Amino acid sequence: MSGRLRMWVLAVGGAGVAALLLAACFGLPRFGGDSHPYGDRAVRASLAHHTANVISSVNFDQRALDTLGEESILFGAVLGTVVLLRQTRDERQVEPAPAPVAPLVSRYARYLLPVTLLVGLYVVAHGQLSPGGGFQGGVVVATALHLLYIAVDYRALERIRPLRLYEVGDAVGEGAYLVLGLAGLLGGAAFLANFLPYGTFNNLASGGTVPLLNAAIGMEVACAVIVLLARFLDQAVEIEEENGT
Repeated sequence: MSGRLRMWVLAVGGAGVAALLLAACFGLPRFGGDSHPYGDRAVRASLAHHTANVISSVNFDQRALDTLGEESILFGAVLGTVVLLRQTRDERQVEPAPAPVAPLVSRYARYLLPVTLLVGLYVVAHGQLSPGGGFQGGVVVATALHLLYIAVDYRALERIRPLRLYEVGDAVGEGAYLVLGLAGLLGGAAFLANFLPYGTFNNLASGGTVPLLNAAIGMEVACAVIVLLARFLDQAVEIEEENGT
């Protein structure tokens, strides 16, 4: 196919997409109106499945397949970072020098670490009930561990951050989401369908598969962020070229 023909194909396809988008825009409700069909249906579906947090219902029930795609993007980003930032032949690992930390900063970070970790786990566990969930709580959990880097030094962080364990946790979180989707197929429902009992509304075990998928996301995000930061920090703190730069 010639370059000119490819440009014509692109132009025709672009014009078709533009026409569809324009038609969709004309079909939207007026700004400021009281008609919100998608929102009303999402709320009804959330209440029908006993999920108090409508956002979690959308993420892990009504559009769980989209969330799988988002989780897979993060998983792929971690995998690519591990491959690209691995230690090469012309690099060597050096012992990081301890950095002085102000006593007030160290004390504040030490006290804040367990509190932040608990808040992160709470956000993950209550994602189907209140604002937050696996994505947000996972980032908070990963942040909590890195407060030790601020409070002490990099070597202290490494002692509580065995990367192999967190790399496995990243894969387990991704795999658990897929397994739950396949379990729906084995149970005679659709992939990632909410096939478990819905429980009592506004209870911790309510929402069917929503809390389980949310927990899988929380594990994957927390481990992924920890591995990502570890690879970048290793390059900045421990890895240098053989010539000493």
